[in-house]
Amino acid sequence: MAATVLELWRYPVKSLLGEELPQADLVKRGLVGDRLYAVTDRDGKLGSGKTTHRFRRLDGLFELRARFGDDRPIVTLPDGRELTVDDPDLDAFLGERYADDLRIAREDKVPHHDAAALHLLTTASIRWLAERLPESTIDRRRFRPNVLVEEGGAERVEDAWVGSRFAIGTAVIRVTERAERCVMTTNPQSELRKDPAVLRAVTELNGACLGVFAEVEQAGTVRVGDPLEKL
Repeated sequence: MAATVLELWRYPVKSLLGEELPQADLVKRGLVGDRLYAVTDRDGKLGSGKTTHRFRRLDGLFELRARFGDDRPIVTLPDGRELTVDDPDLDAFLGERYADDLRIAREDKVPHHDAAALHLLTTASIRWLAERLPESTIDRRRFRPNVLVEEGGAERVEDAWVGSRFAIGTAVIRVTERAERCVMTTNPQSELRKDPAVLRAVTELNGACLGVFAEVEQAGTVRVGDPLEKL
């Protein structure tokens, strides 16, 4: 079975839910518009599900969904309201819901991506984990890939892709490393419940990694249904 692009996802605001796309442009920075904005506090830390030197834990960010409008993201609130990222009402909501020093800011000198420009995950890896956690709901939304690749079988096939180059649509990418997972994979979103077993299993069985990161060597356009061809 040839590997093909099953889904394309963009997350205009880091750590918020994103939008599914029929096609996307890939550039050196990654998928255009992906994680271009982030929830930030007065110290410059980015809102996340974890606390580190770079991130500030803010529970409940998956209540919010972002999509791109004409020139900036639009955030959908739990009550259904849609506000642009520069709307003062959104700042007020963030202050009431999470903390009073928050705003949504565009990326400046430091990239918002955790490790690399592009994140790929295969359906084979999802099946691999689902077989080992029959009581959990293993859904690709927990892992927030940009590119969900349809692959047969139930093995972690993308682990072997590290160091390889692929044509995807009219773009060329190089897989740089396995994707190390964090507590975000366990957090509730939509109908998915909080499930610490997901991260625990990935950690114990595969060194906390599932999926891969890649860099874009040649810009281009990728569409759902395009093959992923090793070069």
